Amino acid sequence: MLASKKILLIVGGGIAAYKVLELVRRLRERGASVTPVLTRAGEEFVTPLSLSALAGQKVYRDLFDLTDEAEMGHIQLSRSADLVVVAPATADLMAKMAGGLANDLASTLLLATDTPVLIVPAMNVRMWTHPATGRNRAQLAADGVRFVGPNEGDMACGEYGPGRMAEPAEILAAIDSQLGDKPLAGKRILVTSGPTHEPIDPVRYIANRSSGAQGTAVARALAALGADVVFVTGPADVPPPEGVEVIRVETARNMASVVQTALPVDAGVFAAAVADWRVTSASDRKLKKTRDGVPALEFAENPDILKTVSHLEEDRPPLVVGFAAETEDVVANATSKRTRKGCDWIVANDVSPATGIMGGQENAVILITDDGAEEWPRMPKELVAQKLARRIADALAD
Repeated sequence: MLASKKILLIVGGGIAAYKVLELVRRLRERGASVTPVLTRAGEEFVTPLSLSALAGQKVYRDLFDLTDEAEMGHIQLSRSADLVVVAPATADLMAKMAGGLANDLASTLLLATDTPVLIVPAMNVRMWTHPATGRNRAQLAADGVRFVGPNEGDMACGEYGPGRMAEPAEILAAIDSQLGDKPLAGKRILVTSGPTHEPIDPVRYIANRSSGAQGTAVARALAALGADVVFVTGPADVPPPEGVEVIRVETARNMASVVQTALPVDAGVFAAAVADWRVTSASDRKLKKTRDGVPALEFAENPDILKTVSHLEEDRPPLVVGFAAETEDVVANATSKRTRKGCDWIVANDVSPATGIMGGQENAVILITDDGAEEWPRMPKELVAQKLARRIADALAD
């Protein structure tokens, strides 16, 4: 948690500034106090009133506000926080920081502070990849400034590439990593994520609709609590989290081999949607349509990673958490799976198409343990991950 932590939030100009409102709300939920500083450019995208209402604090805007100078002073404002967060950090703000300029309140605070600084870049892809921004980025990193993002994706300007501002959950995880308590410090945790791809031929494969979003969020949340995370991911849609050991795999057999090598660990979280079957004799050439009709495919069962790890005599993790994606009788099927696999917990959810959960941004899970089935309300996958990470920390502390 971030209770009693003080965040000085500098809001730069850019369409991504709207995400800051959600960030402020989440920081307040976690007990942090947020003092907003809004640049003139930032005012074009979010209003002082909306920021003030969510933060519960006055919004600072003007370097030469004499009343504020008499009461607090911009030097004190810059040093009274536990962390300075700049979001979005535009190319202009990064250039000012790298060059030591101080011609407005935001840049003056950044130059005067002796507090750690975390910036969240957001700009057009051409601006992000420009050599000048690269030089500024390198200088800021050398100065000890930490970065979150940017991500790759669609831009408001219609272009695609790196420069998209990180999502509030990613920023929150970085802040947590910087300031939050670390109940999992010294613990090594394995997380599997994403689908697996089982080849039919060089261009076709068997897979499922898993995006890897939930497993990625779990890895990020565990790392934020101080865990040393080994993240084994299939070909997921979402990028892997920063600050963890990432091992990429393609098939179920690849994943099983990597998992075995990663042991021992203090906990294993098996969120990957591993394909149950594979083609026994995948072709090394693309299969062609012929007059003989549809080719016959023979299947073999893939390794059961969760069951194998749960039944290890040596190197079994003290806590093994499986996931169960169901479309009917969720609790009954997941409870049966927990018994059959031999794991300690099962995180179950309904992935019927109508729920929009598989590949979506939210999840509604039921945690099944020795104590029974505990239903959690539907919430963003990042919050599910944070709640699960806290529960894991509590279990490993017992």
